[in-house]
Amino acid sequence: MLEVRDGTTAMTPPAAAPAWTREAAWALYRLPFNDLLFKAQSVHRQHFDPNRIQLSKLLNIKTGGCPEDCGYCSQSSHHSTGLAASRLMDVEKVVTEARKARDSGATRYCMGAAWRNPKPRDMDAIVEMVGAVKALGLETCMTLGMLDREQSDRLSAAGLDYYNHNIDTSERYYPKVVSTRTYSDRLDTLENVRQSGMKVCCGGILGMGEEEADRVDMLVTLANLAEPPESVPINMLIPIAGTPLAEQAPIAPIEFVRIVGLARIMMPKSHVRLSAGRSAMTDEMQALCFFAGANSIFIGDTLLTAANPEDAADRKLFDRLGLEAI
Repeated sequence: MLEVRDGTTAMTPPAAAPAWTREAAWALYRLPFNDLLFKAQSVHRQHFDPNRIQLSKLLNIKTGGCPEDCGYCSQSSHHSTGLAASRLMDVEKVVTEARKARDSGATRYCMGAAWRNPKPRDMDAIVEMVGAVKALGLETCMTLGMLDREQSDRLSAAGLDYYNHNIDTSERYYPKVVSTRTYSDRLDTLENVRQSGMKVCCGGILGMGEEEADRVDMLVTLANLAEPPESVPINMLIPIAGTPLAEQAPIAPIEFVRIVGLARIMMPKSHVRLSAGRSAMTDEMQALCFFAGANSIFIGDTLLTAANPEDAADRKLFDRLGLEAI
């Protein structure tokens, strides 16, 4: 009940109903494959040109030594992957790499640091990077771990367009992958980013041993945020020697494509990014992902510490499919 000025009471407005239920999302996911793809492509065409793919570039501005124990990550200090930790990259070096990315066709530049969260001593350099990369005419994104509200406000004031912070999987399966931070910690960072006025980039990783229902539940969580993420990266696990998931069996391609299609239907206005794992995908699998509604990729032969298709391979694939890079 709410008390109004004259002393009377009024009924509290009911909370908005979730946009998606698990049951509705699961029903879509289990459609015959052709029907799911047809629906996803139909939704995609209502909001995007189906033959235009946005190109992003991701630079590791601080490698290794992360105190988090994410079971998939080569940069965790908990795992013996042979990856040496580095210091934060100089601003000038970041700008040089961003210029190369722009000249190779990227319109969005993402910068990632292997941190649990940024330290106060790092924020001045991070803010300087944002301004310098934006001055090149690129859209900017960063992924630096968890943010408090003060940090997110400062990044927003610097002009950062997007902040990436993936939820990785469903809330149910999450503790089997990460123990050093909680699911709610991740959601708190997303809320801080949104409240600071930045756009949200958030998705997950498929093939970590989760069930199909976990993948669907992950999308339900994202689609039911107060505002769905404007960017939804869908990653395929790259098993890395020395990590707990090194021997994990790969996800079936059809199951992966189903999630791409479901993400497109549930978040129709978002960019759905085909992210890590493309080096293990055939051209035909990538083509199905584009048909299912993926409309963004990372370019460059390295994605953080993992392999990614070379630019020549992407150009050849785009030519074969009649796709235009933007």
